[in-house]
Amino acid sequence: MEESETPAQRSTRNFNELLQELRVAQAGVQILFAFLLAVAFTEQYREGTTYVHAIHMVTVLFTTIAAAFLIAPAVWHRVLFQQGRRIHILALGTKFALIGMASLAAAMTGTVLLISEVVIGGWIALTLAGMTAVMFVSLWFVLPHWLHRDEEPEAST
Repeated sequence: MEESETPAQRSTRNFNELLQELRVAQAGVQILFAFLLAVAFTEQYREGTTYVHAIHMVTVLFTTIAAAFLIAPAVWHRVLFQQGRRIHILALGTKFALIGMASLAAAMTGTVLLISEVVIGGWIALTLAGMTAVMFVSLWFVLPHWLHRDEEPEAST
């Protein structure tokens, strides 16, 4: 950040950074969504159990939730950009990004459970899904808080 950065410039920079971060996640959500849609039309899926179909549907729903929350800030910006609401969009967009990422983590965990249940089944599938969930929560949410606890806060970013 430059010393001469105005609050308006700072909010513009922060919003652009948020949108860039969301682009990364959106690509993953779109690929996952396409995979989950394609799975439903396979012979092996049709022969699957009700449990496998339930895992699939819950995973599709988490993927849909992730897409909605991750795309929303870009839509708000387009709808409200001439109304001087960037700071409000940024604040709410940050919360939506976190909800979207949590939903994406749940969707990816569900995908691991779905595939593991079809390929292996039983407690091993549940264990792999549990390990996946722990990995996402640890890397995406716990680690940043743990790293942040000993740091001095940066100047208004």
